[in-house]
Amino acid sequence: MDLFLLKKIIGFLLMPMSIVVLLMLLALLLFNRARRWSFRCLFLSSMLLIFLSTPWVSDRLMAPIEANYESFTKQTSNVDFIVILGCGHTTDLSLPATSQLKACSLQRMVEGLRIYQLHPEAQFITSGAALSDPTPNAVMVKNALISLGVPNKKIFVQNFPKDTKEESEIIAPRVKGKNVVLVTNADHMPRSVAYFKQQGVAVIPAPASPWVKGLDQEKKWAYFLPQAESLKQSTNAWYETLGRIVQFITG
Repeated sequence: MDLFLLKKIIGFLLMPMSIVVLLMLLALLLFNRARRWSFRCLFLSSMLLIFLSTPWVSDRLMAPIEANYESFTKQTSNVDFIVILGCGHTTDLSLPATSQLKACSLQRMVEGLRIYQLHPEAQFITSGAALSDPTPNAVMVKNALISLGVPNKKIFVQNFPKDTKEESEIIAPRVKGKNVVLVTNADHMPRSVAYFKQQGVAVIPAPASPWVKGLDQEKKWAYFLPQAESLKQSTNAWYETLGRIVQFITG
């Protein structure tokens, strides 16, 4: 089996929602044989689902991850490259390129464009393979940038990397020794910076679209009730934590 696919399968099985579903299935299987354990599995899965779906919890799981880097501000020196890491999209030729991007890619692209307006001397590097889509993510992000006025000649494409580690390995030789702004989502930034550091590249972080905003502000009652978006946030926090653990183990 392909190593990349194996990593994705293992990662999927370790995600909170997968654990909740497995516990519920186990509760059903044990219902007639060991009813006490069945109810325990059902209770644990329900509490886990409610806990991770609550904004108060998801914000506190995510906040330490996103607090590592501040938003990008204009640098006194020139910026040579703006690197936009890949995320996702769905090719649909009836839509403009910006509408084909998934939220994470759109957020990264917009942040990269904001930095380009501060530093028009910079060149873009877009990254990301095709995977299950016919178009590489790097190409789709490039198309979106062009549609928003960035000249084609200012954009380099790296359409082979399948994950962040491969992106750092492939991009590093081109940008080593340059002033490089790295754009990715705020929760993904610590792992991304570490991978580029392993390749000898000291990037300037530009975290895009943080999950946690106004943590110290007064919250309404709905903030303490389960919400689907908070489950996704908790899942992302758990995914990035697992990624950092693997990164630490593999050196």
